[in-house]
Amino acid sequence: MDPKKFAVYLIVAAGVTYLVRMLPLVLVKKQIQNRFVVSFLHYMPIAVLSAMTIPACFYATGHLLSAAVGFAVAFVLAWKEKPLLVVAIGIVAGVLLTELLFFR
Repeated sequence: MDPKKFAVYLIVAAGVTYLVRMLPLVLVKKQIQNRFVVSFLHYMPIAVLSAMTIPACFYATGHLLSAAVGFAVAFVLAWKEKPLLVVAIGIVAGVLLTELLFFR
């Protein structure tokens, strides 16, 4: 990519990122009282993170079955409120066992 073009893209991306973070702080001076808006803002990070992470889970391995097993293991362990390290180890173990049993 042309360095000048890249610099323009980088500056525009940085500006947009800055504006998105700065404008709410400047425009909203008082505390938000609307329960719907507060609830929406509370759950927004979780929804965005889920929308970015869950589809990537199914393309992380070479086979859809092992990815689905890893996702299911992660879901069950997270549902049982296990620590993140336990969830990560469980995902790796589930995917590894599925790959060894079905795709060897």
